[in-house]
Amino acid sequence: MPTPLLSVRNLRVSFSREGKWTEAVHGIDLDVMAGRTLGLVGESGSGKSVSSLAVMRLLNDKISRISADSVVIGGDEIKDYTERQMADVRGKRIAMIFQEPMTSLNPVYKCGYQVSEMILQHEEVSKAEAKERVVSLFKQVMLPRPEAIYDSYPHELSGGQKQRVMIAMAIACHPQLLIADEPTTALDVTVQLEILKLLRKLQAETGMGMIFITHDLGVVAEIADDVAVMHNGEILERGTVNDILNHPQHPYTQGLLACRPPIDVRLKRLPIVKEFLDGEWQGGKEQILRDLQITDEERRAHLKQLYSREPLLKVEHLQTWYPLRKGVFSRVYGHVKAVNDVSLEVYEGETLGLVGESGCGKTTLGRSILRLAEPTGGKVWFDGIEVTALKGQALRDFRKQAQIVFQDPYSSLNPRLTIGEAIAEPMLVHGIEKDRKKSRTIVCDLLEQVGLKAEHYDRYPHEFSGGQRQRICIARALAVNPRLVICDESVSALDVSVQAQVLNLLNRLKAERHLTYIFISHDLSVVRFMSDRVVVMYNGKPVEMDDADVLFEHPQNDYTKKLIAALPGRGKGN
Repeated sequence: MPTPLLSVRNLRVSFSREGKWTEAVHGIDLDVMAGRTLGLVGESGSGKSVSSLAVMRLLNDKISRISADSVVIGGDEIKDYTERQMADVRGKRIAMIFQEPMTSLNPVYKCGYQVSEMILQHEEVSKAEAKERVVSLFKQVMLPRPEAIYDSYPHELSGGQKQRVMIAMAIACHPQLLIADEPTTALDVTVQLEILKLLRKLQAETGMGMIFITHDLGVVAEIADDVAVMHNGEILERGTVNDILNHPQHPYTQGLLACRPPIDVRLKRLPIVKEFLDGEWQGGKEQILRDLQITDEERRAHLKQLYSREPLLKVEHLQTWYPLRKGVFSRVYGHVKAVNDVSLEVYEGETLGLVGESGCGKTTLGRSILRLAEPTGGKVWFDGIEVTALKGQALRDFRKQAQIVFQDPYSSLNPRLTIGEAIAEPMLVHGIEKDRKKSRTIVCDLLEQVGLKAEHYDRYPHEFSGGQRQRICIARALAVNPRLVICDESVSALDVSVQAQVLNLLNRLKAERHLTYIFISHDLSVVRFMSDRVVVMYNGKPVEMDDADVLFEHPQNDYTKKLIAALPGRGKGN
């Protein structure tokens, strides 16, 4: 057997809270070979990111303890290195790409300076030579206009471009090992595919080893050679990517694979990880399809009933343009046509999926329908009432019937209000229930409906996980008994297992409360699972609209074909 590039033995990490030490990583072993990628897979809190930060000794010594029998990189034992010695290891021998590039890049320094700083730190070169190297790196990671981006600030770049800057910084000093921590989680499928291809290309050119941290086994199929599955600080299963994806042995791994919405079949609901851990699914994929797959007859009957009704919402030639200004007098010299002549209908009880890359106009369309962004032109009709003509109390009355669930639940909730107060607030604003005792009873019932507990009423948002906070936002949207709910990327930041629970919850609430959804997402597999029909947006316009199954199986537009082809999970693991 060849010698591993990185070898970690019996790694343990503990954290202190209120004077008590709790072990988060329980004696794991890791091996990464040169030229190969280890996919480290698990849910949030499983210990995968903490393990990598511990290897690089980036955890706060005041609140953490790290121990290991050995940590060897390139034949050198580094577990007892001083901080000065580790400073030479970081960036030069081991580099890391963090999940959120905007928080990893300093907003007050230009991108080129931040990357050149890494080179100047580890190598004896002049500033001019460092700049030349950085421009070359920007070309290598396929950034457009590399010289211009050298002089750009992080906020001037897109998410994909910022991630490429982080990759350029990570490979600037030719590290032996690259750790990529969820580098594609919040990216569009097409940008995600480009980043994965770029990492594979760089690995082939340099021969570096890589640890790719993710919760998405579909992404692992595209990038990894070997896989280690983590849960509660332990590695439950390891093997080659083909073995893990095609023949998973541990119920937890089987659950992670099963809770991802399939792209080729339609299920009544998604299996969840807990059901596998509890032994409820013994027959694997065959049992899931037998028990949960929707038949063609059931699908046809559902659609026939759905489209026999009148549309609840009509959008006619809607436009939302934003002016571009310059000069002392802010003269308008053009417009950003975020929504540009969109017409569509949404039927009562339907889920209409809106898909497309960032900047295509799907979120602006959702906000324009609710008049949260004021349309420039066109009309919106809701149950026969022209929304675009409403003012004052009439507009507020409409918003009782149409609610929105935003992408980031934490920023959607007031940190100073308890979750009970946050859910009750819209009822008080709209005069639905002014008696606080009765409103508390309603809120507690809503908490139970979304899978939380009544005793959570007096807790604050920071005391909940991301998935729980999203449930709170769903409960708040339901507090005014709406007929239409717009879900704007409402599951994109969640682990696949938590995502499955929230998607199942949305579908259950839809059936129980007779809701209509507009479901906005860049994740096509999620959109197919949720939607009856799908609208594909590009540059502010719909380029394709069809029944969800027909669109995914027989896409007509080239852009739609490109989005579907970019779906993760169609790589080495299949």
